[in-house]
Amino acid sequence: MELTAGSVWMIVSAAMVLLMTPALGLFYGGMTRAKASLNMMMMSFVSVGIVGVVWVLWGYSMSTGQGVLGVFGNPFASFGLSSLIGSPDLIKAGYSATFAILTVALISGAIADRAKFTSWALFVPIWITLVYCPLAFMVWGGGLMSAGGAVSAVFGQVIDFAGGTVVEIASGTAALVLVLILGNRHGFGKDPGHRPHNIPFIMLGAGILWFGWFGFNAGAATTVEQAGLIWVNTLAAPAAAMISWLVTEKVRHGHHTSLGAASGAVAGLVAITPSCANISPLAALGLGFVAGAACAVFVDLKFKFGFDDSLDVVGVHLGGGLIGTLALGFIALPVDGAGGGLFYGGGLHQVIAQAVAVLITVAVSGLGTAVIGLAIHKTLGFRVSREDELAGVDRSEHAETAYAFAELGFSRFNPFGHHVGAAHAATSAHAATSAHAATSAHAAGRAPENASAHAKEDSLV
Repeated sequence: MELTAGSVWMIVSAAMVLLMTPALGLFYGGMTRAKASLNMMMMSFVSVGIVGVVWVLWGYSMSTGQGVLGVFGNPFASFGLSSLIGSPDLIKAGYSATFAILTVALISGAIADRAKFTSWALFVPIWITLVYCPLAFMVWGGGLMSAGGAVSAVFGQVIDFAGGTVVEIASGTAALVLVLILGNRHGFGKDPGHRPHNIPFIMLGAGILWFGWFGFNAGAATTVEQAGLIWVNTLAAPAAAMISWLVTEKVRHGHHTSLGAASGAVAGLVAITPSCANISPLAALGLGFVAGAACAVFVDLKFKFGFDDSLDVVGVHLGGGLIGTLALGFIALPVDGAGGGLFYGGGLHQVIAQAVAVLITVAVSGLGTAVIGLAIHKTLGFRVSREDELAGVDRSEHAETAYAFAELGFSRFNPFGHHVGAAHAATSAHAATSAHAATSAHAAGRAPENASAHAKEDSLV
């Protein structure tokens, strides 16, 4: 069979979406403390390896093909994908795998700084199997919420082109459940050391995510007209969301921040995901403005209600996913002059269909994650010890550190070698002084990091 332009585009899009997961690692890694950044990146990176294996063996089969009660596909129908050799469906299998990989990786940001890596590595394949695959089948694979499915037959056809329910709401709900199971970080809301340690990483990660999202949304486009609409909407919504987030934080907090710009763009991308092929560019701008401002407020709810969504997964992905999915009930374009959202004269049918899809997704992801998370937490334990958390999970979980500034100054070759001895002596004296100051402060009842600026820098790294 000749390689068509559509097939080439899907291959390229799959590669773009796969790049989104390492980009997410950069985005999340920059948002954590320096001594937890490697762990955060690894939680994203290992998701590629684990889900890649699961998808070949049974994941793809469970998300498509022969259904079981309209809830999930037969895991043995295309086990190992050998039956797809010689078929163009193998490209679709690869493309859909990248969605599964990114979805579970998104969850990790909510439990940054405190999760056992082994427990996370166990959570990933179980969650993909019991939560993601059934939802993907129900929405896209011919299940309950697909065209002709039982839910669609009763409430109307659900619209979710690229994953507002399956990816965004599912991951955001799972993130909230895991946060409640693991509990808050020590010092949550009080320790300034929990602020992001590398803003350039965040900006770079967000930029690559935006690039990959064009493949995420437009990879399944079937016509040039549809692809053009998706591309423009994927530009417009995050652009508007970035602006509205920046305006909102300026009004509320007095500053425009780089973190806000990156987070606003991501919020807009989340919101446009389910509706990218079904709304006008003007509506995409409106959706972006609403999503950016709303998510800027949502992320602060964790402080009001006291749940430690470390990297704002709940506020951005659950919040943005809800806005984007429910908005379709109002702004979806009519198809061939019929249907459409409430603002186009389509009545309440689409509103009801979208609301039902949200409720089903929250229920499946929430209950499934609770069972999986609690089982792991009560057996292996999902959270590191207090000592390991305070010391940094990079060291305790991986025996590595992201930064080794001290070693950089004392390499074996140094053009100013006659100064090395003196510099080393000065550094040793500084370290002893900082340690003494920290100890004295502790004895006096003050936080060690307030004893000296240098001691605080050391604790952050």
